[in-house]
Amino acid sequence: MHDIAVILINYNSSKYTLECINAVYKHTSSALNIQIIVVDNNSVQADYNNLKTNFPDKSNCTLHRSIINTGFGGGNMHGAQYANAEYLLFLNNDAMLLNDCLSILKTYMDAHPKVGVCTAQNYDDNNQLVPSFDHNKGLRRLLLGRGYLEKSNPKRYPKRKASYSEPLEVDWVNGAFLFFRCAAFEVIGGFDTTIFLYWEEMDVCHRLKKAGYSTWLISEAKILHYQGVSTGTSKPISNESYISYLYVIKKNRGYLKYLIIKSYLTLAISIKPKKWYLLPTIIKGNALTSSLKQQQKIRYV
Repeated sequence: MHDIAVILINYNSSKYTLECINAVYKHTSSALNIQIIVVDNNSVQADYNNLKTNFPDKSNCTLHRSIINTGFGGGNMHGAQYANAEYLLFLNNDAMLLNDCLSILKTYMDAHPKVGVCTAQNYDDNNQLVPSFDHNKGLRRLLLGRGYLEKSNPKRYPKRKASYSEPLEVDWVNGAFLFFRCAAFEVIGGFDTTIFLYWEEMDVCHRLKKAGYSTWLISEAKILHYQGVSTGTSKPISNESYISYLYVIKKNRGYLKYLIIKSYLTLAISIKPKKWYLLPTIIKGNALTSSLKQQQKIRYV
């Protein structure tokens, strides 16, 4: 068994995937026994060919191609089936290790058996700190905002944009770097593959908490995160975010809170003409039939 399995998804961004793999090898101690598993989530042929042609010729680094784009959770679960390790790192291909994150987090989690998942501190490509965790997006956060929550109850809602020198327990962590205890990941059944994109982290950390595990930021570990390389921004992507969010709220917070949040979002967006395109999704609710997941095509080559 390996110490750590590092799982990456490539989707039309092989340049970053190859850079990410190189960063893992560069910054990881040779004392660790790791495996790297790359899932190509049905990229266009040219991008996949570039990945395959330049892929590292190492026995502990393997490439697997999906015949259809299964999204974030589905792609990671595809990779997880090849893992044989004590810990699982689900690493965005646009997130580059800046130090020996794997050793730092393994050491911490070895000493804290009830930690289910943790993350590293994120920095952007200008070396500026960016948030690595967030607060649950329920009624309090929607109505009062992050800023008010962080000022009124800093112990419960630590500042997202602050620099920390000690480990910090949080609600949920950024999906760019999710370092799981394999046993905890198995207990909760991994990612919910119904979700195509977005809010998987809030969902999975909620389920970990219900199972008795906690979620932590370990700021000693550091990564550079380019952010949004594979998905970008567009109206369909924004729409997908609301589909996933409403699904997660209904699933984990109950039908009454779901209805209240849906009503609040309908009112809030109705006064923002530039966002009116989101109203059909919000009014309909968690419209999974409208998800980008339903638009993916099988490609066998």
